[in-house]
Amino acid sequence: MSASHPPSSAPASSAELFAAACGHARRAAVLASVESLLGWDEQTMLPRAGGPHRADQATAMAAIVHGLRTDPAQAERLVALADSSLATAGTPLERTTIRLLKHDADKQARLPVRLVEELARAAVEAQQAWVEARASSDWAALRPHLVRMFALKREQASCQRPDLDPYDALLDDYEPGARWRRLADRFGPLRAAIVDLVRACGNASRRPDDSILTERPYPVEAQRRFVREVASRIGFDFDRGRLDTTEHPFCTTLGPDDCRITTRWNERSLPTALFGVLHEAGHGLYEQGLPREWYGLPPGEAASLGIHESQSRLWENLVGRSQPFWEWCFPLARQAFPAALADVDAERFHGALLAVRPSFIRVEADELTYNLHVMLRFDLERALVHGDLAVDDLPAAWNERFERDFGMRPPDDARGVLQDIHWSAGLIGYFPTYTLGNVFAAQLMEAAHRAVPDLDVQVASGRFTDLLAWLRREVHAAGRTLESEPLVERATGSGVSGDWLVKSLRDRYGPAYGL
Repeated sequence: MSASHPPSSAPASSAELFAAACGHARRAAVLASVESLLGWDEQTMLPRAGGPHRADQATAMAAIVHGLRTDPAQAERLVALADSSLATAGTPLERTTIRLLKHDADKQARLPVRLVEELARAAVEAQQAWVEARASSDWAALRPHLVRMFALKREQASCQRPDLDPYDALLDDYEPGARWRRLADRFGPLRAAIVDLVRACGNASRRPDDSILTERPYPVEAQRRFVREVASRIGFDFDRGRLDTTEHPFCTTLGPDDCRITTRWNERSLPTALFGVLHEAGHGLYEQGLPREWYGLPPGEAASLGIHESQSRLWENLVGRSQPFWEWCFPLARQAFPAALADVDAERFHGALLAVRPSFIRVEADELTYNLHVMLRFDLERALVHGDLAVDDLPAAWNERFERDFGMRPPDDARGVLQDIHWSAGLIGYFPTYTLGNVFAAQLMEAAHRAVPDLDVQVASGRFTDLLAWLRREVHAAGRTLESEPLVERATGSGVSGDWLVKSLRDRYGPAYGL
């Protein structure tokens, strides 16, 4: 036998172990993408009667993926790699990959397969129940599913990270390293500043007129063509993605060249689909910008949901609601919707987008009040996880908090506690990442303007390549090699602060209201 082919009994080198561990992780990622495909199909194509079988499929796939992720041979490889020279003297990407693969495997190993299966089944059944409950505003129909889901998530927290507060254990899945007390401390002053600005806008003598957005006809087929064109122009690659319809907009990635975004339509409200697509396309641009050669491994994965939301909110709000954007985009809008916009100019249209009008529905909220929706959910889900609030009391707690924050009471549960899919889907700990995303986005956009001094001129002419290239270089290329705050600090040159978000809101909404 030649020296280049050692006997199978010879110890594997660190390089061979690393290649084997990466190959195993990629196989797990491929199977996990099948799970994601089942989830995408459930939200877009699944017949109403197909829910029970989809629950069986999702449960079976969850068990298979969990088995692969907790395979003893992979665990042995990762232990050996953690003690190898690669873990200390390898390239930065090798060292990070070893550390994070072992971290992820250890978390997965603490979850019994029975719990993984129960969570997968509960999520499908609860999401199916949510669609029906929301349509009929029937809280009682969803209540038992949420009781079950929160019980399972508390069990998950205690198994997966017994060293952490249970809410922090769940939050860590979405925002690694984040802790709820620190978030609450950051959100407190931010909420106070936003409330003051909302109050000032409400008392202002000058107010933008948004009736042109919500009281005129915007045919759905024309919207489809328009939003697809906008998404394509900002850089979303439809050869590597697609746009579909769902009850609750989302983005999911099924592979390095298969990113699915969704939206919903309202013939009397252009912002519903337009900003839904800009938001989800922002997620999609991030996914399409991750290093594809590292697919299935930490350098090819998103840093966190906070960073993911920073990308979606940046394109939705800081680009999509800006005056330069509408200097370029308004002629396209007028061409798409001649009946609705014949007597409107770009300045009036842009002004309408800055109307502050408290809404019952988070995904239809104006940019200014949006974070109040998020903070409400953050506080309520934390109380549910900690046992300070019972699921049975959730509707009343929701309505009381909403009335205190917004000055109006939801007329029914469909416009209150039933409006979001997150808790039904088991996405508990997700909500605060929306506000974190807004904080990160404002700071990143400020840095982008410094890096691209004529950015507004470029956007006004429909050129987004320099902005996207900056984001790809400073954010996307890092994958998961850095946690959120170090990533933002490196990209912007300063520590993370909510002050940039407050400044951005005041700079844009103050002039619109004469403040």
